[in-house]
Amino acid sequence: MESFIIEGGHRLKGTITPQGAKNEALEVICATLLTTEPVRIKNIPDILDVNNLIILLQDIGVKVTRHHRGDYTFQADELNLSYLDSLQFVQKCSSLRGSVLLIGPLLGRFGKAIVAKPGGDKIGRRRLDTHFLGFKYLGAKFVRDPERDVFRIEAEQLKGCYMLLDEASITGTANIIMAAVTAKGTTTIYNAACEPYIQQLCHLLNAMGANISGIASNLITIVGVERLHGASHMVLPDMIEVGSFIGMAAMVGDGVRIKNVSLQNLGIIPDAFRRLGVKIQVEGDDLIVPYQPHYVVDSFIDGTIMTLSDAPWPGLTPDLISVLLVVATQARGSVLIHQKMFESRLFFVDKLIDMGAQIILCDPHRAVVVGHDHKMKLRAGRMTSPDIRAGIALLIAAMSSQGTSHIANIAQIDRGYEDIENRLNAIGACIKRVND
Repeated sequence: MESFIIEGGHRLKGTITPQGAKNEALEVICATLLTTEPVRIKNIPDILDVNNLIILLQDIGVKVTRHHRGDYTFQADELNLSYLDSLQFVQKCSSLRGSVLLIGPLLGRFGKAIVAKPGGDKIGRRRLDTHFLGFKYLGAKFVRDPERDVFRIEAEQLKGCYMLLDEASITGTANIIMAAVTAKGTTTIYNAACEPYIQQLCHLLNAMGANISGIASNLITIVGVERLHGASHMVLPDMIEVGSFIGMAAMVGDGVRIKNVSLQNLGIIPDAFRRLGVKIQVEGDDLIVPYQPHYVVDSFIDGTIMTLSDAPWPGLTPDLISVLLVVATQARGSVLIHQKMFESRLFFVDKLIDMGAQIILCDPHRAVVVGHDHKMKLRAGRMTSPDIRAGIALLIAAMSSQGTSHIANIAQIDRGYEDIENRLNAIGACIKRVND
């Protein structure tokens, strides 16, 4: 198992460019299953979750051509559908959260799919009910295979309909859209997720010949078409990595430029950091975080304590709550962090408390952070990364601490961040990857 050894106190200065968006890449790669023709996708991040999904597609029979790093062509013209019934396929799906996005395109194109319990972060319940209900609305039937603990989903012909989703699930919306693009008739999805990555998926599908309208809203209309064709697509910069870099620059930066961030697709992420007092300058499509000896937490207009909470887009993404919490530990002032969507994502704060942070964990969803205002540095320590986002938050904490820290289970970080130690070392960090 690999770990990071981080020598704290090194300042970051220079320019860093975000990778392609992990969550978008998982969606659009799975969408290539909907056609027999080649689909070329650029700016794919070289990270564990995406690479494992590409391997899984190759196992199914997808032809994958790597032109150069981040630039791939996928062609799903000769698939081995019998592989979907194998124990090996079920086991691989159980270790990869992104595998759930295979269901929609397989059901849409072939009328059948296998649903294994997907893997991924251990951050509380991540139910698939929204996916299942959407498929049932379209006319699919479910049969449980108790021996392998999987569901078989089948449909002779998916039929378009109106549906009101019980939650604005991102992967649920993506899956239903991919299933519906070749369904007979018109599908209307209300309370759909409308994140930029869903928008990007819809733009790719339309380029492939789909008929999707209402993009960027929570009311999406899909007129089914008989077939899709090839296309090309460029993945957006990863907004979560952009937010992570803002957090690093705020805590240990001497002036950091984050290049080509696709500002119009960041939503309120920059403003969330500004509420913690972090100064962020905009220059073209770049963000510049200057050196700040102090950053002061805002209060609401009536003078009450600042609260940062996650919400479906265009609200604050839950994937940055961990980073914002760490940044708050060195702010001047107090803030309530409210993680609404996942009940276990704040449990990593005990490690920050061990490092000297002043945090009150109120319950699984809420924590009050009392900032040190840089008067007391966090202490170095030994930690284990429980999930992708907590892992990067702990890395930020270690970079700002006094002494040398050790973070184990960094495969969790590798799932979402490409070559992170070398990219950060290039602008001043001191991070070493070691085998324990």
